[in-house]
Amino acid sequence: MKAEILTIGDEVLRGEIVDSNKALIASRLLQLDIECHYQSSVRDDPSDMRDAFLRGAARSDILLVTGGLGPTRDDLTTEVLAETFGRELEFDEASFEIIHAFFTRVGREMNETNRKQAYFPAGAEILENPVGTAPGFMIEEQGAVLVCMPGVPRELSLMLDEQVLPRIAEKVQGAGGASRVRARLLRTFGMGESSLEGELSDLARDGHAELAFRTSFPDNFLRVVARGASVADADTRIEEVVEAIRERIGDLIYGEGDDTLEAVAGRLLSEKGQTVAVAESCTGGLIAHRFTDVPGSSEYFLGGVVAYSNEAKHSLLGVPEDLLVEHGAVSEPVARAMAEGVRERFNADIGVATTGISGPGGGSEEKPVGLVYVGIAWSEATQGSDHSRVERFVFAVDRARHRVLTAQVGLDWVRRLLLGLELVGPSLLRSGGGSAPGSHAGMQPAKNFTPRSGAAGLDRAHETSGGN
Repeated sequence: MKAEILTIGDEVLRGEIVDSNKALIASRLLQLDIECHYQSSVRDDPSDMRDAFLRGAARSDILLVTGGLGPTRDDLTTEVLAETFGRELEFDEASFEIIHAFFTRVGREMNETNRKQAYFPAGAEILENPVGTAPGFMIEEQGAVLVCMPGVPRELSLMLDEQVLPRIAEKVQGAGGASRVRARLLRTFGMGESSLEGELSDLARDGHAELAFRTSFPDNFLRVVARGASVADADTRIEEVVEAIRERIGDLIYGEGDDTLEAVAGRLLSEKGQTVAVAESCTGGLIAHRFTDVPGSSEYFLGGVVAYSNEAKHSLLGVPEDLLVEHGAVSEPVARAMAEGVRERFNADIGVATTGISGPGGGSEEKPVGLVYVGIAWSEATQGSDHSRVERFVFAVDRARHRVLTAQVGLDWVRRLLLGLELVGPSLLRSGGGSAPGSHAGMQPAKNFTPRSGAAGLDRAHETSGGN
């Protein structure tokens, strides 16, 4: 079956909001082995909307429309769709009562303008909206199924999963569709997109599974999609590919699905009964923010210090003044002292520190813009003996991405430390100095990572910003 997605709203065309609805719908359709052939957006303009409805009904089996179901004068989807296909608008008392009950439930008085949301094209199948005031509906025209849903992502997602997709699945089965599609998303950090492609170039080439690459700075995602006669068959094919990928790039994969690096690191801290504290200069509290973004992080995250000035580094973290004078704030000795200092002051098992020059100014020939030191210190309870590690990087990216990438390295080091892996980073951006790369006290070399001939490994040049 051929699907098309249409989003309606001036705010989408003007760039006032990010249109995430298309991606959401397309990914859900793929689970039913329905390919999205067309995606478009139109203004709240009747002539443009009418043209889009007619075009979609003529060339697609399913047209999924979002937006324009609200109570205001620019919400025109229902009226224009009914007019386009010569259907009268009919008032649905049951829907009106549900809308009224929604306002009662949230303690608000319903405006008379909301009454328009209870009108639908004649013959439409109404789709209830349990979390909003805009019901959806379905009609069939010219052999195509047209589905209209609210544009609010939360309302759309719930209606799509609970009401729309089950109805579409029935139609797919009725049309003789038999294959099932399954997908797995692997999240990686530390190797660029083209290097990943080179490393995995021979996988998923038999037609039973597909491997796609997507960059979301500073990570790269691998999506494995497989089709089978059943869900179990598709899952088996996916598992074979995922196992082969893990054998190739092992520790670069930090999570699957919706896992974030901070969630993975937090889960490991919790499982191992470890605690962490952070001392941040150039990242300005970003690592602490990401740790505390995870529900339940109070179990393992003890606190942090944003020590931007030299005085703060000395008074709050105990960095010796002579180190600051002799080596400067952006240096290996200071990063190490920050990591050890914050660990001691918070009585944490692990301390993470960052100090660098995010730019755009402030650099020199000796210490260029982009230079950063990442440090980590840990207790005997973590790896058998107290120890620390510092690495020097030069991240030649803009200020915002410099901070994001530095924070990602810090979080990844917590993950690697707790898994007993080598503390490495995006090697293209390493520029000498700091602790020597390789194994160190209490650490083991990265497991399951042996680059194939000609492929880039962690200690060879590769892209970290996702571009090629």
